[in-house]
Amino acid sequence: MDKVTHTSKCEQGSNGSASEQGRATIVFSPKNQIGGLANVLKVFQEKHINLVHIESRKSRQNNSELEIFVDCDGNRQQLKMLTQLLRKQTDIVEVAVESDPPCDGRLHSVPWFPKKISDLDFCNQVLMYGSELDADHPGFQDGVYRQRRKYFADLASNYKHGDPIPRVEFTAGEVQTWTQVYRELNKLYPTHACREYLKNIPLLVERCHYREDNIPQLEDVSCFLKERTGFSIRPVAGYLSPRDFLAGLAFRVFYCTQYIRHASDPFYTPEPDTCHELLGHVPLLAEPSYAQFSQELGLASLGASDDAVKKLATCYFFTVEFGLCKQDGRLRVYGAGLLSSISELKHALTDKARVLPFDPAVTCSQECIITTFQDVYFASESFKEAKNKMREFAKTIRRPFAIHYDPYTQSVEVLKDVGSIGNMVKDIRHELETVEDALDRLDKCPRL
Repeated sequence: MDKVTHTSKCEQGSNGSASEQGRATIVFSPKNQIGGLANVLKVFQEKHINLVHIESRKSRQNNSELEIFVDCDGNRQQLKMLTQLLRKQTDIVEVAVESDPPCDGRLHSVPWFPKKISDLDFCNQVLMYGSELDADHPGFQDGVYRQRRKYFADLASNYKHGDPIPRVEFTAGEVQTWTQVYRELNKLYPTHACREYLKNIPLLVERCHYREDNIPQLEDVSCFLKERTGFSIRPVAGYLSPRDFLAGLAFRVFYCTQYIRHASDPFYTPEPDTCHELLGHVPLLAEPSYAQFSQELGLASLGASDDAVKKLATCYFFTVEFGLCKQDGRLRVYGAGLLSSISELKHALTDKARVLPFDPAVTCSQECIITTFQDVYFASESFKEAKNKMREFAKTIRRPFAIHYDPYTQSVEVLKDVGSIGNMVKDIRHELETVEDALDRLDKCPRL
């Protein structure tokens, strides 16, 4: 999404709060009449409101109506007048207005970002593929495959937070493609995959029906992950923008495709498909340390600049997708892109592969390659080490606030003033008291 520039309050002089720059996120349903949406959009133009982002989807409250999500900016007086006019012409579902951050003498750019898990309904902008395929895609000239892709894209685009993920009856051809990929990759995992991956595969076989003749259902996988690490699955139609994808990780939500690669080349896909998701990502999302690492990448992206998001996405690419780790004196693979690619999985652990220590400051500038093998891979001693390095790197990202995730409400709190920080300190003190009580009980109780 585009950035919004906030004017420093120090520079506004006597104009007061009316001229302060602000940003509004508005969700509304236009009147069900011809030209209803066009008339509403004229209001934005007449009030000189800049539309930064707009998208539509079926209404949560009434499937026969549209729900419009807009991200816009203007001064506070303009935004106030806008919402008053919109209330007359539309059914407003939600309004959130963000004013300037505290004055510190600098200009800030703070893109809109989700504050609660249901806000991810507005974070699924597909940039590539989806129901439309490029001319060089293996399935481009296959009308039946393209129609099938449209079916999966519609399932994903109609999905909303809280819905069960639709179960799919896969075709015999899709199952055959899955079988080929599953069978060949499982020959390599014992000697190439990290121990955390290997530990979780039997659980997925038992709980989610991972078999070479069966494609697991995303709903079953999502329920399993919730019990293991609090992660859940959300269906997606294709490649998301890095900002939207990382935002999902912040709420322990993993965007997952539900379609199968084209049968003409079962061992290659130019995009993520369900073979990549279920065989590459899911086994490690069931690992607590890996899940925490993924979430912290997402949290660091919220409200960050486009440049910072690009760096975080690159670090994600070379860790979660193509990362290596050291175990028992040998390199092992934990990157999903490698764990779902037979040829590159073999290549990454040979002497021909160039491997460097994972350093976010270096890794963030490396070129990401999606058409051939990577020029370089990055290895960490452990997930814990990678997480600690990313935490330090995240501190270098300039935001006028910090973010705290609340797992009980699945929401984030913006820590931008003394009051919000004080509330967090109270929670921490309570947790420390619980720890002290537990230690005290250990000292007093006889050990068996």
